[in-house]
Amino acid sequence: MELQYHAGLASGLLNQQSLKRSANQMGVSAKRRPKSQPTTLVLPPQYVDDVISRIDRMFPEMSIHLSRPNGTSAMLLVTLGKVLKVIVVMRSLFIDRTIVKGYNENVYTEGGKLDIWSKSSFQVFQKVTDHATTALLHYQLPQMPDVVVRSFMTWLRSYIKLFQAPCQRCGKFLQDGLPPTWRDFRTLEAFHDTCRQ
Repeated sequence: MELQYHAGLASGLLNQQSLKRSANQMGVSAKRRPKSQPTTLVLPPQYVDDVISRIDRMFPEMSIHLSRPNGTSAMLLVTLGKVLKVIVVMRSLFIDRTIVKGYNENVYTEGGKLDIWSKSSFQVFQKVTDHATTALLHYQLPQMPDVVVRSFMTWLRSYIKLFQAPCQRCGKFLQDGLPPTWRDFRTLEAFHDTCRQ
């Protein structure tokens, strides 16, 4: 039932987008069209907690610890097996930023709070952080933020075999000393940066 509901919403959005594109192609001036105002959907913290809790239960090899250090904004510490840890900074159900670090790296400041500013000491996790930022831009559907978070976490989970999966293009495990750090957004297959083009 929930899937049908989301499919219906997605279909409606896609139809609206195709109508906007066809209107643009017919010469409707951008000056005459009213600018759409950005909408920020503020969801109750309990709803956000429930969504994160459901996602946590979906993936047994991933643990998600949610905290609210400054009231309403959520911060997640996602531990993926014994491979990596990800700090996810959220505003309601919208992901603002992510920092990926190695499993054994410290993710806390001296004050005991999650360190949302320091990057990983390892190039491989710096690359994965860059790819996670790209993934945030890819998984955008403001009307359904819970689907976005679930899709992002599914993509993130594909890194469980970061050091075990060969590149799907060249078949090698290492290139320039790094494993395949890119994960395709649709298939979740592993690629080296230079092999994904």
